[in-house]
Amino acid sequence: MEIITTHVNADFDCLGAMIAARKLYPEAEMVFPGSRERNLREFFLRSTAYAFDFKRLRDIDLAAVDRLILVDVSQSERIGPFGDLARNPQIQVHIYDHHPAESSDLEAELADIRPVGSTVTVFCQIFMERGIRPDPEEATLMMLGLYEDTGSLQFSNITRADFEAAAFLHECGAVMQTVSEFLTQELTAEQVDVLHQLIKNRQVLSVNGVDISISHATTAHYVGDLAVLAHKLKDMENLDALIIAARMEDRVFMVGRSRIPEVHVGSILEEFGGGGHSFAASGTVKGQTLVQILDRLPGVLQRQVNPRWRAAQLMSSPAKTIAPTQTIAEARDLLTRYHINVLPVVEQGRVVGLISRQTAERAAFHGLERRPVGDYMESDFSVAAPDSSLQYLQELIVDRNQRLVPIVDESGLVGVLTRTDLLRKLIEMGRIASSGQDAARDLPDTWLKKKQLARFLRERLPKRIHDLLRDFGQVADDLGLNLFVVGGFVRDLLLRQENFDIDLVVEGDGIAFARRCAERFACRFRSHEKFGTAVIIFEDGFKVDVASARMEYYSRPAALPTVEYASIKLDLFRRDFTINTLAIALNRGRYGELLDFFGGQRDLKDKAIRVLHNLSFVEDPTRVFRAVRFEQRLGFRIGRPTEHLLRGAVRQGFVERVGGSRLFRELELILREPDPWPAVERLASFDLLRFVHPQLKLDKTLARVFAEASRVVHWYQLLFLERPCRPWLIYFLCLTSALGREAMAEACRRLNVPPRIARLVTEGREEALAVRQRMRRWRHRKKPPAASEIYRLLHPLERDLVLFVMSLAEDERIKQWISHYFNHLAQVKCELDGDDLRQLGIPPGPVYRAILDDLLNARLDGRVTGRDEELAYVRRRHLS
Repeated sequence: MEIITTHVNADFDCLGAMIAARKLYPEAEMVFPGSRERNLREFFLRSTAYAFDFKRLRDIDLAAVDRLILVDVSQSERIGPFGDLARNPQIQVHIYDHHPAESSDLEAELADIRPVGSTVTVFCQIFMERGIRPDPEEATLMMLGLYEDTGSLQFSNITRADFEAAAFLHECGAVMQTVSEFLTQELTAEQVDVLHQLIKNRQVLSVNGVDISISHATTAHYVGDLAVLAHKLKDMENLDALIIAARMEDRVFMVGRSRIPEVHVGSILEEFGGGGHSFAASGTVKGQTLVQILDRLPGVLQRQVNPRWRAAQLMSSPAKTIAPTQTIAEARDLLTRYHINVLPVVEQGRVVGLISRQTAERAAFHGLERRPVGDYMESDFSVAAPDSSLQYLQELIVDRNQRLVPIVDESGLVGVLTRTDLLRKLIEMGRIASSGQDAARDLPDTWLKKKQLARFLRERLPKRIHDLLRDFGQVADDLGLNLFVVGGFVRDLLLRQENFDIDLVVEGDGIAFARRCAERFACRFRSHEKFGTAVIIFEDGFKVDVASARMEYYSRPAALPTVEYASIKLDLFRRDFTINTLAIALNRGRYGELLDFFGGQRDLKDKAIRVLHNLSFVEDPTRVFRAVRFEQRLGFRIGRPTEHLLRGAVRQGFVERVGGSRLFRELELILREPDPWPAVERLASFDLLRFVHPQLKLDKTLARVFAEASRVVHWYQLLFLERPCRPWLIYFLCLTSALGREAMAEACRRLNVPPRIARLVTEGREEALAVRQRMRRWRHRKKPPAASEIYRLLHPLERDLVLFVMSLAEDERIKQWISHYFNHLAQVKCELDGDDLRQLGIPPGPVYRAILDDLLNARLDGRVTGRDEELAYVRRRHLS
């Protein structure tokens, strides 16, 4: 039996989330674990919500439950009699919540917890991802929950996702009049009395420079909707932070609300057995009096409330700077002399960039000491004002991975804040535990960019691929290795695009991992000992690439890298763009954990192509081609700083140092895209086509030829002929179609084109152009060419060359002749062969070829059909 339930004192968000969960678990029973808020009780009395068939707790056989679906809650002590059930390891637990997961004490098979304003929003996002639509009544109940938990989309904690969820439910027919009717009820007399006490008893405590309002009330009977009263008090008095405690019957109920980052009410109430968000939390305390709780509260606040620090208090001043016209060597000397890692680059009193020690060292390593700092400085950065909050500074340094934040006012640069400055202050504030505890556990959420994708993997991937990833993780666990799936697979998974090219990275011996997989799955593997890589090959030909985590360094610009083993973070750092640095852990204990060290998720969201460091194009100039390819394939845009670095690498001649084979491979990959023309145009805008050949230019004629080639390729592919064409080769022929014979040969030499392809695009191209000229002359004949003429002209050419001719053709008649060739002539064969000619008494010799060619012409032209007519034709023409 499956049960959908929520926390005691359920509200409208609980109701809406339970209704939504039923859409995902249609066989489950919905059961409230205990009491409900007054608004919700009255709603059941006045509405038809009973039609959704909620069960009473006493009607449920707890022994028959095998799966528990929890909504808006992840703590066993808050779900009444279901608590023991949830802690039973034999029971599957699925959790859907919008409260922080850190407070959960449950081991869940599935946990979908998202930082949004309501649990209903979580379900709306799931529905939109899966194409599920609630009916109008369900949408109305869900909208009630959304509006209640977000204060009708007015609370400070709301996110964009909450607005999108509201729009989605409105589209599904949610009745807003019903929502308004049940969310704007008058306070009862008991609630008015409690609110009066809260107003009268409110006090203000100043903790670490932050004002926090504390209030309390007492009533002999339980009065519901204490959170509503807290909101009213906060809004009436315009309070930034409020903690209230109300004694009701035999327990004390606590509610916390905060508008400021310094006061995390979830952490505060956690010390009293409650929990919640940084901005909203609640808890119930048993066994303590109201006086005891109020006496204890100041000490808790002293520990939990962060000082309201500002940038001016944290920054280092004065700051060392450098001008953009100064050299890399000078920057290197300054960084070393003053033992600092980043210098602000200042021009005419304005901060225009940042130059790091790592960039200066690597530039010097590549012989660029005399280049100006402005060529390689980081120009994509943010500044802060002296009164900027600690939260904003933390976002810049942690979330945006900015090494140093310039602090500026109207006069210019007044100081800098470094990672060390921020870390020192966080340690001082107790943000990082120094008592031997796990430091990562105590870091704020923004420090750990980890997102659980286990459920997403299960939903998005074919079962075979998902099971395979699980099995790989088990093998890694058996070997004591950390295993990750990385690169384009992860990128496209998050973009919801199909990509089953699996690249695995092992922290350790990747070849040993591949060998064990081959043994376990009864498949083959190939290894490359020098680079610590391997390929696992299954019986059906499916391949998985495996690599040991490694780092790379370059002995000179554009050289092939030298490889050393490293951690997953360093392995990801060697990659080309941030969107390709994402990884997902596959080990059992971390399965589905997303690793994002370099802002890849942000750039996916912003649709930006961004390099990881400013020497990326210097060390591997082929990345300029890859930047264009990914930009056009994904519909992204190369970021402005990355574009600046790309143009600099082209301008300074680094691309010219790359071997021809590597350039040709990158060009081929671009031409393999479904529509390569936009990428070709982009290559031209970066002056990259000259590396194919200096005479290569884009014009209207080339644009027309490419457009026609695209139509030709798609037309041919729809014929489903046995012999496929090579679209990239046709596009390459079109791209270079304006080059003369010598220029084309020179281009092949420059690109080190493989011999067979080089012959086809030089000698073969000349034959194709001659065929094109011959067909042009046919247009002026009074009589159209016979089928045998078309066949004899086109058949000697490789079909890629024939399609190239078709792409160049401006006359529809030429296209029709080529179309007739592929549709009707290319497959025509004689039924007679040499044995038949021998039986007819014709002596063997060169005459056989002449006879069969003549016979084939007759078949092509429709003068004979079938074996009997072929025999008669040969007797008549060659035996008489």
